[in-house]
Amino acid sequence: MLKLMILNGPNLNLLGTREPDQYGHETLADVESMCREAAVAYDYEVDFRQSNHEGVLVDWIHEAGQLLKRGELAGIVFNPGAYTHTSIALHDAIKGTNVPVIEVHISNVHNREAFRHHSYISPAAAGIVVGMGVYGYVLGIHGLAHKLG
Repeated sequence: MLKLMILNGPNLNLLGTREPDQYGHETLADVESMCREAAVAYDYEVDFRQSNHEGVLVDWIHEAGQLLKRGELAGIVFNPGAYTHTSIALHDAIKGTNVPVIEVHISNVHNREAFRHHSYISPAAAGIVVGMGVYGYVLGIHGLAHKLG
């Protein structure tokens, strides 16, 4: 069974309580359940993780690269949170490992503050889901599976 990493960046551990008008009332545990349910259709084993630390996320992408080389990983569905707009290191990790990544954002970052309009992750991503709420994770799983054929 292929592994699918679902990676979550800073402050996503606050889902359900942080700005619910923007991010909804679902918790990160709810998102994990949705992802596990969606992954079953593709026979993916879900490895669901969250960190507030950029270096940890980089290490997990490197780990994913090793799993990909061994034929044990399909790819990553990744909500980098605020690191989307600041992290060249995450961009470089994705490019350096060649892991297929679907970038996910719960809110529509393009109708928010100007600093959220630029993503360092998007140029390295295989696809992007924006503004679909937490259902964007499910769409990301379907999209990744479709791209991998």
